[in-house]
Amino acid sequence: MLRTTTFFLLLTTLFVLSPLAAQSAAERGLEIAREAELRDTGFGDFKADLRMVLRNRQGQESTRSLRTRVLEQENDGDKSLVIFDHPRDVKGTAFLTFSHTTGNDDQWLYLPALKRVKRISSSNKSGPFMGSEFAYEDISSQEVEEYTYSFLREEELDGQASFVIERVPVDKKSGYTRQEVWIDQAEYRTLKVVFYDRKGALLKTLVQSDFEQFLEQYWRPGKMSVENHQTGKSTDLLWSNFEFRNGYQDGDFDRASLARAR
Repeated sequence: MLRTTTFFLLLTTLFVLSPLAAQSAAERGLEIAREAELRDTGFGDFKADLRMVLRNRQGQESTRSLRTRVLEQENDGDKSLVIFDHPRDVKGTAFLTFSHTTGNDDQWLYLPALKRVKRISSSNKSGPFMGSEFAYEDISSQEVEEYTYSFLREEELDGQASFVIERVPVDKKSGYTRQEVWIDQAEYRTLKVVFYDRKGALLKTLVQSDFEQFLEQYWRPGKMSVENHQTGKSTDLLWSNFEFRNGYQDGDFDRASLARAR
């Protein structure tokens, strides 16, 4: 009887554990990315103020003030609009993004000095956004379908238990061959991203901190800092005055909204 009980216990243990044991690194990486996406679904829309601090290799700084608004889309990526308010030479510049789960994102830049809208082609998505260390493709919402994934390891980052996953852009025109992403295990927030360029060399590191929770669910970083390891330059984005559920519509994010954005 004892042998029979032991046999069934062993069989039950193997049955319970086998799905986990069979889960590949790709499946686990995708599972973590989907959980992070799920936890940020349903916010509707939000707006926020930002201060962009550009820093050169010598540590000299210049500052820009801007605003953003974001509209969540059902079954597609988010729409976002960024408007620059300061200094005078960039005041009125506006940047519109339609992120997509598949295919290329659509992006337009309005230049008030020229009074024209410039479309950002997919071949230029790796270019610097308004002289910062963020690329145009970094400004889009990061959709799960835009990458393939692999779980790398678990690791503690600044006292927070984290998953470390690798994601590889599906789009061959991306400026990155791969990214390593640290996601905290408690809230599934992206804490850190290390980017590798088209040659596979270390390019830059993004660190997100000072998180605040809104509507008792949605986390947003108060600070995003990116350091370019190849140029020595860095950019900080400091977020404030978040407001959710503003009632934005698609009409607030069409190309005509670029020129009238104030």
